[in-house]
Amino acid sequence: MMTEWSSRPVQGHFNMKAHSLEGGRTALRVEDLSVAFRVTNGMLKAVDGVSFALEHGQTLGMVGESGSGKTVTALSLLRLLETPPAEIKSGRVLFGEQDILQLGERAISDVRGREIAMIFQEPMTSLNPVKRVGTQVGEPLLRHLGLASKEARRRVVDLFERVGIPSAEQTIDRYPHELSGGMRQRVMIAMAIACEPKVLIADEPTTALDVTIQAQILELIVGLQDRLGTAILLITHDLAVVAETAHRVAVMYAGRIVEMADVKTIFDGARHPYTQGLLRSIPLISRERPDQLNEIAGMVPNLAHLGAGCAFASRCERVQDRCRREAPPLGPIRAGHDVACWRANDA
Repeated sequence: MMTEWSSRPVQGHFNMKAHSLEGGRTALRVEDLSVAFRVTNGMLKAVDGVSFALEHGQTLGMVGESGSGKTVTALSLLRLLETPPAEIKSGRVLFGEQDILQLGERAISDVRGREIAMIFQEPMTSLNPVKRVGTQVGEPLLRHLGLASKEARRRVVDLFERVGIPSAEQTIDRYPHELSGGMRQRVMIAMAIACEPKVLIADEPTTALDVTIQAQILELIVGLQDRLGTAILLITHDLAVVAETAHRVAVMYAGRIVEMADVKTIFDGARHPYTQGLLRSIPLISRERPDQLNEIAGMVPNLAHLGAGCAFASRCERVQDRCRREAPPLGPIRAGHDVACWRANDA
C-alpha cells in the first residue's frame, strides 16, 4: 500500500524556521486517552492510551497514515465527537487544573474557541454555506468577548487583514462559495485566532492547497505563534510541513503513538520501523528516480480485530515472535525519545 505523504520533494536535511521556543510551560496535557466507536460487531478502539503534552510557544506535529487516530484524538480534546457512536473510554485532558473530559456542556463551550481553537481539515464543509464569512468569524467575538456588533465587525476586518485576506471590508460580506480554497482556509484561521487562544489545533490545514498557498498558510500560523506564544498541535500527512514547522513529533499507528521525539531526532535517528518506512517514502531529488516512491508493504490492520501483539507486526521487516505475542509499550530509549518497539535499540 502506498503511503499518503506529500509528493513535494524534500531534501535530506530539514530547514525549520527559527521561530520562538517558549518551552517549559505546559499548555495542555493528555494522559492515557482511549476512544472507541460502537460498530456492528462491538467496539472499535480508534485511540488507545495516547499521552502527550503541548508546550506554550511550541508545535507538536502528529503524523501517520489515514485511520491512525490523529483526527479522532484532536476532536476528543474539544469533545467534538458525536456520542454515540463515539465513547471516551479513559484518560484525562488537562488544561491548567481542569480536566476537559469532566466539564459540563456550558463549561466546555466556554473553552472552545476562547481558550482552545481548531482549524478544521476542510473549510468548505466547516463553514456554514448560508452565512456570510464575516458573521461566522464574528460569532466567537460576540459569544466569548461580549463585543457589540459594530466593534465585532471592526475586529473581523482587522483579523481578515492580519491573515492576508485582500479587500477585507468587502470580503466579510461574502459567502464561503464565493471565495477560493486558500481564502476559505484563511477565514478558518481568522475564526480560530479571533479570541487569541492558548492552544490551536490545526487538522491538515494545508490539504488540497497548492504549494504556494501552503507556504503562506504555514508562515501565517508560525507568525501567529511567535506573536501570541500559542501551543499548536499540527496534524498532517506531509513530513515536509513537519520538518519546517514542528519542534516535536508524535508518530501514530493504529490508534497508538509509536514514536515521539524532537523533530531533528525523528528525521536523523528514527528508531521505530514504521517511522523509518514513512521517511523512506519521501521523494528525494537526490534519488536516481525521485518519482518512484518506497512503499510500506501491507495494509493498516482492522482496529476492530487487533491481536495481542504489535499492530505493525504484519508489515514489519524486523518482526520476531515476541512482537506477535506482546504489544510493546511506549517508553524512553534516551532522554526525550520514546519508542514503542521491542527492537528499538537494534536499529
